[in-house]
Amino acid sequence: MNKNFSPLLLSFSLLLLLASCKKDDQEFDKNTLAPLSIEFDNIAGSMNLQLNSGEYTTASGEKFSVSTLQYFISNIRLENTDGSFYTVPQDSSYFLINEADATTRSANIRVPEGNYRSLQFVLGVDSLRSTMDISKRTGVLDPGAGSGMYWGWNSGYIFFKMEGTSPAITSDPQQKFRYHIGGFGGYSSTTINNIKTISINLEAGGVPMVRTGRNANIHLMVDVTKLFSGVSNISLAANPTVMFNAFSTGVAANFSGMFRHDHTEN
Repeated sequence: MNKNFSPLLLSFSLLLLLASCKKDDQEFDKNTLAPLSIEFDNIAGSMNLQLNSGEYTTASGEKFSVSTLQYFISNIRLENTDGSFYTVPQDSSYFLINEADATTRSANIRVPEGNYRSLQFVLGVDSLRSTMDISKRTGVLDPGAGSGMYWGWNSGYIFFKMEGTSPAITSDPQQKFRYHIGGFGGYSSTTINNIKTISINLEAGGVPMVRTGRNANIHLMVDVTKLFSGVSNISLAANPTVMFNAFSTGVAANFSGMFRHDHTEN
């Protein structure tokens, strides 16, 4: 009798164990903040981005290399699987991603425990923070920090900076290109507004399950070749330097196509 009953008992025990694990995984406290990181992995097409050494190709066939890549991420907001939203407090929601510094490639935040199905953030610095007193713009937002990501009071922060060279640029013996994209709408007069909100669905690549004692990580791929195609097609040869001018709005229109969710680590 024991021989016949043992497999049934084992199966029942396994079911109880699985049910218990599932229950434990679903239990969390929405009033408890837990760590979540958002990793920005800069690539160029199917290749890892390598400053000063890699050579890449735009959709139109122009070759290019990158020497500098920096951009601001701010105003992070997450949607829970129950449909509720959590906005990271502004003072904890500004990050400068710098490809030359590996320590800056993750935005480390704290959010309520839960499962999150979508992510939103601003590529750039919002108008409110851009016009705040300088005493409230510290850390990566300090204009005097030496990052080279600030123009001046009315123009504000450079949201996205990419520099490099391209053999397609024949107008310059050094074949250099410079893309400094910014503009929050202006403080004392109306100017260009290139603030863009990026929205990313997380369900296909794995929903982050944020819990105390667990380091959930949203791994995003950022494809710099997408800067030159999408809503607007951009030619390096025709536009080697894009800064604070009307053409920059076409470049900014391509920002959202650069970001995709690769996977989540729970």
